[in-house]
Amino acid sequence: MDLSGNERGAEKAPRSFRSDMGSYTKTELVIELTPNITRLEDSIIMTLKDKTVVVTGSSRGIGRAIAEACAAAGANVVLCSRDFTLLSKTVEELYQSGFSVRAFQADVTNEAEILGLFESSKLAFGKIDVWINNAGISGGYRTLQSMTTDEIREVIDTNLMGSFYACRLLIPYFISSGGGTIINIGGRGGRGNPSPFQSPYGASKAAITSLTKSLAAENKDKPISINCLFPGMVETDIYKDVKTCPETDSKMGLMSVLLKAFATPIERVQKVALEMCSVKPGRITGKCYSAERPERFFRALMALPDFIKYSRRKP
Repeated sequence: MDLSGNERGAEKAPRSFRSDMGSYTKTELVIELTPNITRLEDSIIMTLKDKTVVVTGSSRGIGRAIAEACAAAGANVVLCSRDFTLLSKTVEELYQSGFSVRAFQADVTNEAEILGLFESSKLAFGKIDVWINNAGISGGYRTLQSMTTDEIREVIDTNLMGSFYACRLLIPYFISSGGGTIINIGGRGGRGNPSPFQSPYGASKAAITSLTKSLAAENKDKPISINCLFPGMVETDIYKDVKTCPETDSKMGLMSVLLKAFATPIERVQKVALEMCSVKPGRITGKCYSAERPERFFRALMALPDFIKYSRRKP
């Protein structure tokens, strides 16, 4: 369903707007697990102006922030969410800001709805240049044995299968259209770190890293970039009303301390995502980049007293 209030495929006159998000003409990608900043040559950088960027799971949180950043950089942006009410509110706010946006309700766990999003996005703006697989859920903060089979499957289907469905459509399309970029949003499990009490989530994100690298290797000689972005811990709605179990109820205070210590500023995630979108297709592929910054260590030191207090608490 098109929520923009415009007819699909209709031409939209350019609208002027002011962006407070800064300039994104230069690129500095932060390589996974490496504090150094790599500055890329201008020859492999492209402008996002008039490019079409699709962001799944973009009615709130990280997805909305990335979508807004791309729109501010001049891109035509397609938003997607299964939450019709929230998506309607989000796209209206962005449209009123003067951004070139469309929105379609879609559940990424449904292959037919992914196909509908794919076709509707092409119809809305004539093409797709960048697709960001952001939609995801945490599944709560629980032991595996406290979760039902349906709850486990929902995490895997949302975080992993949605990306499979999209990539299978996008790769042949990008080959025939002259090139494109796929960005998969990874997570802690994708960096080889354990995800206690979030095992389905961690497993799905580990699989996303493998999917990214595997598809990049399959298409290394084609004008396609397939990369992964690790946003780090970001204070979003995903941490509100988290489902717990008796074994984890007492650990939620510790979780809030960790979030305060290690949270990545959303502006940093926007910046790195924009830079990844701005690399010409096929020039960099199969890489994982992190939005986390070295100063998180100092934030962790500041939170150490609270960390010790909560870690010593008995269940």
